[in-house]
Amino acid sequence: MQSSKFAPWDDPDAKPLIRFRNVTKRFGEFTAIDNLTLDIYEREFFALLGPSGCGKTTMMRMLAGFENPTEGVIELAGQDIAPVPPNKRAVNMMFQSYALFPHLSVWDNIAFGLRRDRMSKQDIEKRVDEMLRLVRLEKFAKRKPHQISGGQRQRVALARSLAKAPKLLLLDEPLGALDKKLRQDTQFELMDIQEKTGTTFVIVTHDQEEAMTVASRVAVMDQGQLMQVSTPDRIYETPNSVYVADFIGDVNIIKGRATPDGEETYRIDWAEGQQPLIAKSSNGFASGQTCHLAIRPEKVTISSERPADAANALQGRVHDIAYLGNLSTYHVELPNGTIIKAQTSNTRRISRRTFTWEDTVWLSWTATAGVLLAD
Repeated sequence: MQSSKFAPWDDPDAKPLIRFRNVTKRFGEFTAIDNLTLDIYEREFFALLGPSGCGKTTMMRMLAGFENPTEGVIELAGQDIAPVPPNKRAVNMMFQSYALFPHLSVWDNIAFGLRRDRMSKQDIEKRVDEMLRLVRLEKFAKRKPHQISGGQRQRVALARSLAKAPKLLLLDEPLGALDKKLRQDTQFELMDIQEKTGTTFVIVTHDQEEAMTVASRVAVMDQGQLMQVSTPDRIYETPNSVYVADFIGDVNIIKGRATPDGEETYRIDWAEGQQPLIAKSSNGFASGQTCHLAIRPEKVTISSERPADAANALQGRVHDIAYLGNLSTYHVELPNGTIIKAQTSNTRRISRRTFTWEDTVWLSWTATAGVLLAD
């Protein structure tokens, strides 16, 4: 993530680099993008995140010029881009397959677009060398794509995409072909390169961890609509809907009925014979309104005794344990069959677990730990 000072979206005078204004895209009867309005700013690393078929790739293809909006306008640097053919846009696209030329060396792959633009030989050499340094592949300049690793091919594709100094670089699931460890390393490299070049990056991904790691802001999409557009921390801590809470990270969602109980405080009746839950929320709820309490597992404390002063405490049995090295997630079954997940960090080497299967435990959390959401 970029430094906290970088927030042009909070500046009323900042001019967006990209503007989607009431954009709809239909394919026959099917609406892929539904009346979407969005601003993306210069130097942003912007992520379009959502499940397959949510419209994120269609948005990217419209930016690249492979599709035009059915309705509405897309502007790049204040200009309507619909009439501008793809090869004339200050936009470049990097595909998941990298699409490198197998018979050309790494150097020639990077130089390809510059030669097509009839750049002078001297300028091409200077620019390609600069790009090789940027992606740390100087030693591999003479090799062919099949002689380097997947992660290195990915960096060649990135260098080739950035060689023409586009205003905007589109990345379509760029790390999809890499293994998990390499993906994580490459995410940080991408952020580093994006910051050094100052190019605006728009990445399409269905991997929420990737979006949360690299992006200055994330747009969570579903069925052609933007569900929430915000910084990764806001999307995680204050999702605006059950959909977003559920899509990002691990979460417990408890459905109930809200009753106001003091200032910005609600009592939630959620199960027969169970104590009501207490939650604070600045969102207003009417008495008896259906609500969903979304609580992240790391905000739920697990203990063998009932905590004395907890706003919310429930008793249950350990049903399952997921040990992830740095974390353990306990799946605790309540008397009515609801499963609540609680997460503890494994700060010390454990010779013996504190809790094991079938143990009776208490789960507790504060009134501000969860987010209260409407239907």
